[in-house]
Amino acid sequence: MSSPTPATPTANPIHPTKTRHLVIVFAIVLAVIQYIDRVCISQAMPDIARDLRLTAKQQGHIFSAFGLAYALFEIPTGWLGDKIGARKVLVRVVLWWSFFTAATGWAWNHVSMVITRFLFGAGEAGCFPNLTKAFSAWLPMRERNRAQAIMWMGARWGGAFTPLLVVAVMAFVSWRHAFHIFALLGVAWTIVFFWWFRDNPRDHKSVNAAELELLKGNEENVKSHGDVPWRALLTRPTMWMLWAQYFCLSYGWYFYITWLPTYFKDVRGMEIKSNALLNWLAELLEGSLSPEMTLKVLAAALTGIPLLFGGFGSLTAGAISSRWLARGGHVVRVRRFFAFLGFTGAAALLMTSFYIKDPLLAMLSMGMASFCNDLTMPGSWTTCMDVGGKYAGTVSGSMNMMGNFGGMAGPYVVGLVLDSTNRDWQLAFLISAIIYFLGAFCWLFIDPVTPLEKTASPPTGSMNP
Repeated sequence: MSSPTPATPTANPIHPTKTRHLVIVFAIVLAVIQYIDRVCISQAMPDIARDLRLTAKQQGHIFSAFGLAYALFEIPTGWLGDKIGARKVLVRVVLWWSFFTAATGWAWNHVSMVITRFLFGAGEAGCFPNLTKAFSAWLPMRERNRAQAIMWMGARWGGAFTPLLVVAVMAFVSWRHAFHIFALLGVAWTIVFFWWFRDNPRDHKSVNAAELELLKGNEENVKSHGDVPWRALLTRPTMWMLWAQYFCLSYGWYFYITWLPTYFKDVRGMEIKSNALLNWLAELLEGSLSPEMTLKVLAAALTGIPLLFGGFGSLTAGAISSRWLARGGHVVRVRRFFAFLGFTGAAALLMTSFYIKDPLLAMLSMGMASFCNDLTMPGSWTTCMDVGGKYAGTVSGSMNMMGNFGGMAGPYVVGLVLDSTNRDWQLAFLISAIIYFLGAFCWLFIDPVTPLEKTASPPTGSMNP
C-alpha cells in the first residue's frame, strides 16, 4: 500500500502594508502649508500696500516676483530631485521658503519686498516636482492619479481657508508678525518628514514584502538620474503643448491668490450686505465682532470660495477619471475630456462672475470657474509621471515652470491694466478668459501616455492606455 502524498501546506497570504499612504499624507500636509505661505500675502496686501505706500503696478511686481522665481527654479529643483532624491531636496527647499516667509515681515519698501518674494518663490518651486518624484517611487501606477487629486485638493483647501486664517491672526498681531507665525509651519513639517521619509521604499522599516511587490515597477524611478534626455524633452511636441496649456491655466488661476481680495474690496466690498444671506450672517457676527471686523471676516470667507471649489474640482476629476479608466476608458480621451471641460468652463464662468451683481452669486460663479480650472490638474500632473518616468521630477518641474511664467504674467498684466485704464477690471477678466480658451486647444496635440525615452511617438489613434 502506497503512502499518501503529503498535503502541500497552504501559505497564509501576507497583506501589503499601507506605509505608502503616509507619503500621501505628508504630501497633503506640505501642500496645505505651501499654499498658506503663498496665499497669505494676497489677504495681507491691502495693509502692506498702505504701510509701504505701494501703487497697483508695484503690487503687481511683488506678486509677479514670486511667479518668476517659482518658474525659473522649477527645472533645477526637479532635476536635483531626480539626481539626489526627493528627501534631501524637500528638506532644503521647505526650510528655505519658511525663512523667506518670515523675511516677508521684515521688508521695508517695494524693492525689498520684491527681492524677498523672489527668493521665497525660488524655495517653493521645489515642492510639487519633488512630491511628484516621491509619488513615482512610492505609489503603484493605478494609485497615482487619485493621489495627485487628493494632494491638489489639500493644496486648494489650504489656500481657501488662508484668508480667514490671516484675518484671525492679524486681529491680534500685525501683518509683519503674521508672516513670522506662518513660517513655523514649514519648519515643523521638515523635522517630522526628515525623520520618517526615505527615497527608496525598501529602506523603510515599515514596508513589508507584499507592499514592495506592489511597487516593483517603480525601481527605475527610485534610482538617481542626472542624465536627463534634454533633446527629447525640448523637441517633443507633447512637451511644448503640455507647457503651453499649463501656462494658460496658471495665468487665470493666479488671480485667485493675488488680486482677488483687492478686486473684492474695490468692486464687491460695499455690496456684501445686499445679499440677504450675507446680511443675516453679518447681523449674527456683529453680536460679537465690530462692524469692520464682520465685513473683513465675510470678505475673507467669500474670497476663499474659488480655492475651496477648486479642491472639489481636483477631487472630482481624480475620482471620475480613475473609475472611467478602470472600466476600460481610453487614457487620451479621458484626459482630453477633462481638459476641454475644465478650460472652457473656467473661461465662461470667470467672465460670467464679473457681470453678476449679487456678491455671493458672483463669488459662487468664480468658485465654479476655479472648480473647472482644477478639473485639469490630476490629468496634467499624472501625464508628467507617465511621460517622465524616471525623469518625473524634471518633466513635472518643466511643466510647472511654464505654468508659473503664466503665474508671473497674470498678476503683472492685471496691475498694468488697472494702472493704465483707471482700474478696468472687466478688461482684466476678458484677457484671462481668452487665455483659458487657448489652453483647451493645446490638448488636441498632447500624447499623455508615451514615455519620454521613446523618441518616436505613435499616432494618436494607436495610443493604448
